[in-house]
Parts: sequence; C-alpha cells; structure tokens
Amino acid sequence: MSATETTGTRIIVVTDTASAKIADLLSQEPDGDKLALRVAVRPGGCSGFSYEMFFDADIAEDDNLDAVTDNVRVVVDTASAQMLLGATLDYSDGLQGAGFHIENPNASKSCGCGNSFS
Repeated sequence: MSATETTGTRIIVVTDTASAKIADLLSQEPDGDKLALRVAVRPGGCSGFSYEMFFDADIAEDDNLDAVTDNVRVVVDTASAQMLLGATLDYSDGLQGAGFHIENPNASKSCGCGNSFS
C-alpha cells in the first residue's frame, strides 16, 4: 500500500462513534484487516453530488490515507479530497436517521435525505 499518508490536517474527521461502528463492520468481513473505508464524492443525486462509502482493499498510490485508529483506515481519492476537506463522518443509531452522516462545510446546500449536496 503506497497511498499518501496524511499528516496534520485530516481530510475527513471520523468521530469515535463512527470509528467504533466501522471497526465493528470490518470485524464481520472475511478480510477486514486488509480493508479501508473509502469515502468518495460522485456526480449525481438531487443536489449535484452524492457521497459514496464502501470497504476497499484496492488503494491507489495517489489516495489519501488517514489512520483513524489501529483497526480503522479511511481512504479518500484525490478528486474527492477537495470536496471533503474539513468534513466530519459520524454515525447515529436512533430510530430516525440511523446510519452514517457526513457534515461537510464545503457543501453550499444539501437535499433532505442528507446524501446529496452541491
């Protein structure tokens, strides 16, 4: 793995709650110790861009790699990094709105579902 290790400022901050949930999900994967959570921004959604998150073992040399804890690594591609700089990934486990949520200071507006922004 030759991804660019980010130092100092993280591209995306992962809360302790989100990190614990990611670690839990990774522990259920057969090769969880080889996977990283990839957070990306893709064109689409009702506001212009949407977030995409998935576990990925294929980490490119120009990816930005943040080690959140010993067991959780977060990878952001170079194009997405510009739109995610300063964002926070959180997880809530309530009856309404359960799941991962990204608070992004770079988004000028977002849709009601919280998964799309511009």
